[in-house]
Amino acid sequence: MNFGDIFKNFRKQQPSVNEAPSHWVKCPKCNSLMYYKEVENLFQVCPKCKFHMRIGQAKRIELLADKGTFVEYDQDLIPVDPLGFVDKKSYKKRVSESEKKTSKKSSVVAGECTIGGIPTQLVVFDFSFMGGSLGSVEGEKIVRAVHRAISKKQAVIIVSASGGARMQESTFSLLQMSKTSAALKRLSKHGLPYISILTDPTMGGVSASFAMLGDVIIAEPGALIGFAGQRVIKQTIGAELPEGFQRSEFLLKHGFVDMIVKRRKMKQTVSDLLYYFGNNIKKESSENLELKRRKEDKIISSDKQNAT
Repeated sequence: MNFGDIFKNFRKQQPSVNEAPSHWVKCPKCNSLMYYKEVENLFQVCPKCKFHMRIGQAKRIELLADKGTFVEYDQDLIPVDPLGFVDKKSYKKRVSESEKKTSKKSSVVAGECTIGGIPTQLVVFDFSFMGGSLGSVEGEKIVRAVHRAISKKQAVIIVSASGGARMQESTFSLLQMSKTSAALKRLSKHGLPYISILTDPTMGGVSASFAMLGDVIIAEPGALIGFAGQRVIKQTIGAELPEGFQRSEFLLKHGFVDMIVKRRKMKQTVSDLLYYFGNNIKKESSENLELKRRKEDKIISSDKQNAT
């Protein structure tokens, strides 16, 4: 066999650009080279420096939902171009390119699943679709998920990974901030829990609205969380900023998030929280039933005494 044949065989063994890497991956933080399967088995966490790499929507759902329980809703909702927006490309073209890249029609997947056996409404952002930006479709999917939760008496979990409101929709996208916040207020009035999970990155209008409205706010280690970028803030206030001031560890220290949870422990933590909230609701219901039963027993007893 000549060198040319050896080279052809080697090329055949390599994964295509559309396949997951099957050989080596480089950690973005410590620059270590690792076997991809090793990283994949750790939920895309570097085994050396524990850096949490970004993961896709499907992996996120797999990580949280009980196997085979996730059912997607509102797949038919697609972005429109109300402003005929054009920058370097038209908005329609950008949406079309993102659809081809991700096989999704928006940056949000919303559906129902069980987590630790507890029925839940789960909303997950995908940063690979236009930077996980919040547009009209994304806002509508979140609101519909909240309405389903209210009607079925379930919790809502939103996993954020976004650069903020979608500029191509202008005011239409900004209105989604108030729209989603109002829906979550209705959820709260019904006494149902909302857990917000912040991943890298959670920025802009998303962090300024529903992402920070959770009854419990969880962040992944090292996640970038904030409104404006560090350079913009520095230019605006004209002062040096603390190192890592937009990372989850800094936000935990200053009370902006409730806890930082490692990816491998995320499902168990969320499941425990849902069990805790669920137990409170069930306990309250059982107490009410017990009070009603006692009242009925008293009424029956008094009726018997009157009859005799």
